Amino acid sequence: MTVAPVRVDPPFTDGERAALAAWLDLHRATLLVKCAGLTPEQLGERPLPPSGLSLRGLLRHMTDVERYWFARVVAGRDVPTHYWAAAEDADFDGVGADGDVPATAVPAELAAFTAEVGASRATAAGHASLDDVSAGLRHGERVSLRWVLLHMIEEYARHNGHADLLRERIDGTTGC
Repeated sequence: MTVAPVRVDPPFTDGERAALAAWLDLHRATLLVKCAGLTPEQLGERPLPPSGLSLRGLLRHMTDVERYWFARVVAGRDVPTHYWAAAEDADFDGVGADGDVPATAVPAELAAFTAEVGASRATAAGHASLDDVSAGLRHGERVSLRWVLLHMIEEYARHNGHADLLRERIDGTTGC
C-alpha cells in the first residue's frame, strides 16, 4: 500500500514562479493521494470499461511525462523514457486484462515517479527565468519554462480528474 503525502495549498500571494511551482507540486501530491492506501491489485484495476485507465497507468504515464518535458525538452537530454519506449501506451498498460499487478512493481514505479519529480524540480530550478527557452524541441519548436510549467499543471489537472473517478469507483473514496 502507498502512503498519502501531505498536500500543501499554494500561498495566495506568491510571485508567478513560486505560484506555478506550488500549483504543480499540489497536483503531483494529489495524484499520489489518489493512489494512497490501495493494494497493487487495486492500483491496477480498470474499473470504467471500456476505458483501460488505471491509477497505476496514470502514475506510470505521469512519470514519463515528467521525464519527457523536463529532461528531454527543457534540458535537451537524450534520455530514454521509463515506459513509452516499450510500445505506444505502454505507460498506461503494464497490467493484465484482469488487473494483475506484481506486488514488487508498484514500489519501484512509485520510486521512479518520485525520482522524476525530484529531477524535474532540479531542472526547473537550474533556470533563472520563466522566459528561458528549452534546449530540446517540441514539434520542432523551443518552448519557455513558463509554457512547460503551465502545460504540466494542465496535464496533471486532467489526469487527476481521471484519478478522482477511478478511485471513487474502486473504493468509494472522494476528495483529497
